[in-house]
Amino acid sequence: MHVLILGGTTEARRLAERLAAEALPGLRVTNSLAGRVAAPRTPPGDVRVGGFGGAEGLAAWLREHTVDLLIDATHPFAATISFNAARAAATAHVPLLALRRPGWEPVDGDVWHETDSLARAAELLPALGRRVFLTTGRTDLSAFADLAGLWFLVRSVDAPEPPYPPRMEVLLDRGPFTLDGERELLRRHRIDVLVTKDSGGAATAPKLTAAREAGVPVVVVRRPPAPAGVPVVTGPEQAVRRVRETHADRTSAGRLGPHVSG
Repeated sequence: MHVLILGGTTEARRLAERLAAEALPGLRVTNSLAGRVAAPRTPPGDVRVGGFGGAEGLAAWLREHTVDLLIDATHPFAATISFNAARAAATAHVPLLALRRPGWEPVDGDVWHETDSLARAAELLPALGRRVFLTTGRTDLSAFADLAGLWFLVRSVDAPEPPYPPRMEVLLDRGPFTLDGERELLRRHRIDVLVTKDSGGAATAPKLTAAREAGVPVVVVRRPPAPAGVPVVTGPEQAVRRVRETHADRTSAGRLGPHVSG
């Protein structure tokens, strides 16, 4: 049985770790990483880096490598690969499961301004603050490049690419982040507005708590639409359960044998 995980997220890595610990007979796991991070945390199992060439290329890869279950555990904002995965799975007749961490929800005390795009987020900023903590990733800074009157603290795993705001400081760091650390960061840099995508998950959520405590408004970019009709689970354990069920079905049908490479 061959499982392909479209990964690059904390959930994808935890899923690969859980499947390695399961040690199901005949199970092969391949982790696919987009290659956008210079030094990714490598999960257990086989690893491939780079794109597939769209939905058609992914469908061909699924057939060529005899994939029995495709798990889309990519970032909630990686809409293109998710739609390509849905089309490829349908074309290759491979079951597809989406692993999606739940989005964040505002609580009492939050001052959120929700929007559907980074361009709209940039439009909102001048009325909200002058010192911006920008946590939307290194490849999305062009939307803010014309805001010369604002100062930005940009946090990303790798160095950002131009165009980007003329007045900014770059903080290279990778989550999970602590609440105390986020409090100190807001205080030290005198942040008066935060911009984030609704990535969800616990690793980067402390910044929202720190902003709430400090009375800092937050511009939240909503998630893009996801493919319709794809089964969704919200945690690695649920995905592991699906793999167990598929493995058991194949075993009981007498179709599961040792994997032979090459």
